[in-house]
Amino acid sequence: MKSIESPKQKGAFYLLALLFTLITISLAVYPQVCLEAAKEGLQIFGQIVFPSLFPFFVLTEVMLGLGIVHFIGVFLEPLMRPVFNVPGVGAFALSMGLAAGYPMDAVITGKFRRMNLCSQIEGERLLAFTNTADPLFMFGAVAVGMFGHPEIGAIIAIAHYLSAFTVGFIYRFYGLKERPAPETEQPGQHSENILKRAVREMLKAHREDNRPLGQLAGDAVNESISTLLMIGGFIIVFSVVSRLMEEIGLMSLILPGIKGLLKTLGLNPALGTAIIKGFLEIDLGTVAAAQAMAPLGDRLVVASAIIAWSGLSVHGQVISVIHETDIRIAPYLVARVLHTFLGGLYTFFLLGTLKIMGGATTTAFYRTTGVLKRWYISLTQLLIIIGILIGASLLFHFLSKFRLVVVEQAPNRRRQRHQS
Repeated sequence: MKSIESPKQKGAFYLLALLFTLITISLAVYPQVCLEAAKEGLQIFGQIVFPSLFPFFVLTEVMLGLGIVHFIGVFLEPLMRPVFNVPGVGAFALSMGLAAGYPMDAVITGKFRRMNLCSQIEGERLLAFTNTADPLFMFGAVAVGMFGHPEIGAIIAIAHYLSAFTVGFIYRFYGLKERPAPETEQPGQHSENILKRAVREMLKAHREDNRPLGQLAGDAVNESISTLLMIGGFIIVFSVVSRLMEEIGLMSLILPGIKGLLKTLGLNPALGTAIIKGFLEIDLGTVAAAQAMAPLGDRLVVASAIIAWSGLSVHGQVISVIHETDIRIAPYLVARVLHTFLGGLYTFFLLGTLKIMGGATTTAFYRTTGVLKRWYISLTQLLIIIGILIGASLLFHFLSKFRLVVVEQAPNRRRQRHQS
């Protein structure tokens, strides 16, 4: 067992022990409040999270076992490597994260690392920018259900994804000084037809997995349920913690400092409560931002920042699904702070395009939309996203061929000039 030696580690350990002791005592002092908060968290998990994510988790396991992810990865390597400096299979994590939302990307990235489909640094780069909310959440739950303005969904989504891709591009330079793991290349790999190479990689991955379809499906269901129950636990715990903070008055102690920070940034101080709740849990924070007595522009900026941050609840889920790998959590948290800042900033600049029209609705679209409808929308989004990425990747692939001809000729010309 690893001992706690440094003063910093001891301080963190004592603080953590004190925190969980206080939470335990609070559960005994406010049992009714905690029970109601737990029910709310369980309702969110049971009605939205579990039925929405379960098919994607199973789908991911089966596609990995059959080698389909490896097939897609070969097609997407020409895009993902030059732009984000990650392997082509990283686009699958990006696509599933875009379609299904938190923490789908972290689950897939963790699997990639355990299967050695990416290096430690590549896994950390992937985790930095693929951690995104799904379009259904932003267009349905936030724009329609919380704000009552369907037209703001585009602004929230564009700002969110644009800031995520910006973080991904910045992180392509992360870890360049560390020596990457050597890649095994077969002779003539890059000159080989990309379709043949994709099929070969798929068959190779399927042979290495070597599980019959029945066992593969059973393992996929078991692992998916186990992971989802862990996610549900985090949602319930942070729902309780957030309610306890309000009940014991801790939120009122933090609020003045948050309001001062918002004033400094030129935002309405009434959004302080939303910031605190959003720091803990994304749904609670976005609801508080939508209901705050503040100008719409300020509420949108704060809501976008909260969605980009995603909350300690999601971070806890991410830590849990990557704990068996060597992927470090610090780069991920730095990326979340960067994503938060950029998400709010891009939203601020996009506000000039917003024209709010009358007849706002308050229908909670995300909650009332049936499970099958959400599956259909999410799967459609996934196919569209993968199709766009493959199209862009093939364009990069063909353009790079012309670029490589020029690059290969240049050294020969320099050598000829040197000899002459």
